[in-house]
Amino acid sequence: MPAHRLRKAGTTVRLSLALLLSAVVVVTSLVIPWGGSMPEAAPDPTVARTPEPPTPTITQAPRQNVYTCPAYSGIDRANPPPSLYRDTFAWGTTAPYQVGNGKGDVDWSLNPYDNPSWYMWFHSLRWLGQGIAAAGKGDQRALAQVSAITRDWVKDNPYSWKSNVGAYESTMHRTNVLICLRQATLTGLKVTRLPLSYTWLDKALQEHAWFLQKNYSGDWNHGTDESLALFGIGCTLGRNDLKQIAADRLTNAIKTSIDTQGSTNEQSTAYAQFNYSLWGRAIDVLQKCGVDPGTTIKARRRELAKWLALATNSLGNLHQIGDSEVVRTFPVPGTVLEYAGTLGTKGIRPTQRIGIFDAGYIFGRTGWGETRPFTQESTYSIRFGPSRKLHGHEDHTSVTYTSRGRDILIDGGHSGYKWDDWRSWAKSQFSHNQMTVLSTATDHPVTKLNRSAIGATSEFYELSDKLGGGIDRTRGVLVLKDPDLMVVLDRGTSVSDEEYQTLWHLPSDQKVQVSGNSAVAQAPGDRVKTTLLQIPFEQATTPIQVATGKTDPIQGWHYDTIDTRKPSPVVKFTRSGRSASILSVIAPTRVNAAVTYTTSRQGDRTVINLIVDNVKTAIAIAPDGTLQRLK
Repeated sequence: MPAHRLRKAGTTVRLSLALLLSAVVVVTSLVIPWGGSMPEAAPDPTVARTPEPPTPTITQAPRQNVYTCPAYSGIDRANPPPSLYRDTFAWGTTAPYQVGNGKGDVDWSLNPYDNPSWYMWFHSLRWLGQGIAAAGKGDQRALAQVSAITRDWVKDNPYSWKSNVGAYESTMHRTNVLICLRQATLTGLKVTRLPLSYTWLDKALQEHAWFLQKNYSGDWNHGTDESLALFGIGCTLGRNDLKQIAADRLTNAIKTSIDTQGSTNEQSTAYAQFNYSLWGRAIDVLQKCGVDPGTTIKARRRELAKWLALATNSLGNLHQIGDSEVVRTFPVPGTVLEYAGTLGTKGIRPTQRIGIFDAGYIFGRTGWGETRPFTQESTYSIRFGPSRKLHGHEDHTSVTYTSRGRDILIDGGHSGYKWDDWRSWAKSQFSHNQMTVLSTATDHPVTKLNRSAIGATSEFYELSDKLGGGIDRTRGVLVLKDPDLMVVLDRGTSVSDEEYQTLWHLPSDQKVQVSGNSAVAQAPGDRVKTTLLQIPFEQATTPIQVATGKTDPIQGWHYDTIDTRKPSPVVKFTRSGRSASILSVIAPTRVNAAVTYTTSRQGDRTVINLIVDNVKTAIAIAPDGTLQRLK
């Protein structure tokens, strides 16, 4: 439902929200891509963007026509005023680069590191943040320099700049910089109206507003940022028509960006946390400029907080899914994130242990630190659901796993937005813990969660999909508590001979020793090891392979940040033919613990009898692939 029309000036506008909040969500308690062939050059959601605290109850009428200058995403930190006076720009881990002549005359075509993110942030102008802040405090030299650089961008990049992807994509960021500069100019010069020499600035804002109206990116974080920037122009220039357009877009976008279960449409845990921050800012922006955000944004953001808490592993990080670096969970006071983000030292302990989300996520844990330390719990994630989009990877059926205070199974990570062989690998099936088929295309179809069974000391899930070319794939996952371990049964069928590989990605500090049907991974000097068993089931096993730091083809790497790539071992269980049956056990234990198994029959079921550090357990495998803990 669209927002109501604006009333007379000075009255509060109601942001119309048409979502019922009484729907029951079963089981669940609870950053920038381009479509088509456009290159991806997204800002990284992990760069110094702090989630907003819970919005307090408003007890008085919102102030009118106030738009707060947002932060600069941390881009300004490496660019202090002395660097700006030399027209020098620094971003990420790249060396500072002089982009102009020292007088604000900048060459906006530069991209010395051939990096789309560098180029996008260059055109965002957010690197001028420290200079703008100094200008707002009355520093005339800083004001002159940031004004010169900004005006040079406006002169050298006339409307419309759509043919320049870096300038195009950074429009909403640059819009905020223009607003911040306008505010700094007024406060720094101690005036209430822009001097005539700054008429170019309001003209530039009007052009940016026109661009944002005509080029909406859609209902995801990029579009949300665009709507907020457009709203900011309307608030700054007193344009109620722009505020209305932006409010209408936000009204519709929240329904897609965050669903009723708290899942975002980004397919990335880092971008989910970014969206939590972004929609918190949306509430603040709307309220401060006379628009009531209603209840839906707050309600869905509250569910997203619960989602993020469940997506927090026992190390206090978000499970690394999609375009995500290794990201700490931010402990937002007054929400369930406070407990998760502080490793259980503050806040109220969540009561939900397992979350299954229709958007394609399973998050589970042995507990929240009730009977053992928070960091000693085991946690896991499993992916399924809709096909890849936005910041998603080809990670369906993949798992991540932590236990005993460390990562056990990891994701390949996020390599950044430069389209090269590394990004292709990081997004592909081969950088995730799943059964791969070498001949299949990169795009995976929808993956179904066929069934699940949740018990006190075990959880079972079965997922299936069709990889194309007549290839069917089914994965059963059984997760145990006491002893903590994971049993995975991968089955595949195809109309022609294929090479199937179940991949297990291990942390970069691990060294792997293979003996028969077992591989043991351990970091030198660590007190924890991981035993990976390849147990014969319906097919003979093949020799275990390990790949670490390979480049042809790329395999055996981990990106904990987009700038940090480390060789990391990958254990491979392989089958060839028109069918595959690969049974894996992943058992994290103390270093001196023994892990052994025997198999037996119980009617038509196969029983795996495991002894893990002197603790006996048994798992039954039914003919239909059901995995069940017997003891």
